Amino acid sequence: MRTLIRSAAALAAAGLTLAPGVATAAPTPSPGAATVTKAGTSFLTATAITAGQPVQVGASTGDHLYWSFQAEAGQVHEIAATVSFPKGRTGSSTWTVDVFDGLRRRQACTAGAQTPTAAASATSVTLGCTLRRVRPWAEPWSGDPLPGTYYVRLSVTDLPEPDLGLPIDVDLLVSADGEGGTSGDDGRLAAPLVPNTRAGTLLTAEPTPEPVTEPESSLTGWLPEPGSRWVWTSVGGVLAAVAGVVGFALTRRPRRP
Repeated sequence: MRTLIRSAAALAAAGLTLAPGVATAAPTPSPGAATVTKAGTSFLTATAITAGQPVQVGASTGDHLYWSFQAEAGQVHEIAATVSFPKGRTGSSTWTVDVFDGLRRRQACTAGAQTPTAAASATSVTLGCTLRRVRPWAEPWSGDPLPGTYYVRLSVTDLPEPDLGLPIDVDLLVSADGEGGTSGDDGRLAAPLVPNTRAGTLLTAEPTPEPVTEPESSLTGWLPEPGSRWVWTSVGGVLAAVAGVVGFALTRRPRRP
């Protein structure tokens, strides 16, 4: 790695650049930044970190590790992670680093080894993800990165079952390049994207059921309510019967003696 960095510096001094696909220097921690030694296990328990703050966590193979950081418009974030393995693994394993925005939308990586595979003899694996530049405004359907809280998830997607639970050491760093809204978009996000984390009320005891009121029983309870369609139907039937009897009486011929 040091040889590669020296080569890149020599090429830059000579006015040349590295060819596409060649790795560049990894991001470095900010001077004086405190090291984070824990990680969350879900979006709600994600450990908050800042750009340039190193992370060193001990975990187990198979754990899902979560961290969160704040992103501002105009910034380009790069996530670099290294997972160190113990000796005695039985097979290769595939690891992945995923990044989600405040609405839990997965953000694509423009560069970096997002899902590398570590051989059984490897002692570590390096992951990386460079996000797109954060925009100050975008259409809701576009899925473009917007200012707000972002989540990093590190996990293993494929490994032999005997290796599940083996101890690992994780080193992670999030860097930010660029400040302020430099994308030139004609618009501005009213508020950063944050998840809806308003939880409900925690019940400490079994709630008391409300008393059930029994319907009052009376002699007239079976009668329909006044003004219902049954009342008007009955009244109409009675009037029709009376009208039929009266009409028959008026039109009946008198009997002869």
